[in-house]
Amino acid sequence: MDRAALADFLRRRSESLQPEDVALPPGVRRRTRGLRREEVASLAVMSTDYYTRLEQRRGPQPSKHMLASLARALRLTGDERDYLYRVSGHNAPASLSASPHVAPALLRVLDRLDDTPALILTELGETLVQNAMAVALFGDASRHTGPARSAIYRWFTDPAERSVYPEADRDRQSRAQVANLRAAHGLRGPRSQAGDLVRALGAASKEFAALWARHEVAQRFEDHKTLLHPEVGPIELDCQALFTEDQSQTLLVLTAPPRSPGYEKLQLLAVLGLDRFSDAER
Repeated sequence: MDRAALADFLRRRSESLQPEDVALPPGVRRRTRGLRREEVASLAVMSTDYYTRLEQRRGPQPSKHMLASLARALRLTGDERDYLYRVSGHNAPASLSASPHVAPALLRVLDRLDDTPALILTELGETLVQNAMAVALFGDASRHTGPARSAIYRWFTDPAERSVYPEADRDRQSRAQVANLRAAHGLRGPRSQAGDLVRALGAASKEFAALWARHEVAQRFEDHKTLLHPEVGPIELDCQALFTEDQSQTLLVLTAPPRSPGYEKLQLLAVLGLDRFSDAER
């Protein structure tokens, strides 16, 4: 681990960013160029003391999980992320699709979406980051670990995962999940994480095995869908998908036309989400 190089890199990257670059309010009387240490720490979900020690060349070796959080907080490119791992004494992840690194271009768009649900997914249906509205709509995806980080895996192994869709729409959703995985498997190969997921699901779900045998291939995200929420009921939403160039990550944005019932329910969800946040701080 090269503590001096790590400290200098973190400092220079944080100085190159402005609060508005990471969806933070500009504030007043900013004497620090770029982001403050406490702002970087908050974005990376770590203590300010821990981050400060890294910048001062006296911190412990960061874990890969910490490095992934820092890469996301500082909006690092793939090359910058790899450098961060190496100066910290770790091997860089093999590829963007095999790591929790969020594509900076998608993250910049997500940063500007605070009034409608939006989330960034890997090609295996793993939620990398979601805004507060997406948490209010789908729940906090960060609670999942292991294979269950994949929404595709949960769809075929956890009955509760299907409760967000009307019963009449679940067969179509099952086919879409398998078709998405088939596309990822074809791109990455049987020895990839996609291959591991196919083998795990083939052993766990007869339904998955039957659908996999149909050999349907597509990246499917319905333009219009109805989702069921336990507090506000059914919500009709339009879904838009934005892909990275290598198709490894997808930004999903869910909206409703102004003044529509779906729009009004999204406004209610926003209020409910703020209420929960306030309760958690008390």
